[in-house]
Amino acid sequence: MLGWSITFLIIALVAALFGFGGIASASAGIAKIIFFVFIVLWLTALVAGAIRGRGPRP
Repeated sequence: MLGWSITFLIIALVAALFGFGGIASASAGIAKIIFFVFIVLWLTALVAGAIRGRGPRP
C-alpha cells in the first residue's frame, strides 16, 4: 500500500512537471488518501500486537 502511495506521488510530480494540473491534483489526492489508510492500518496492527503481548518485530 505504501508502494501505491509512492507511485501516485511520482505520477503527480511528473504530471505537474508537464503542466497537467488536474491529473497532478487528482494523483496527489489519491496518494494522500492511500498513505493515510496505510498509517491507520499500520497503527491498528501495532496496537493489536501490543495487546496480544508481542511487541513490534525489528
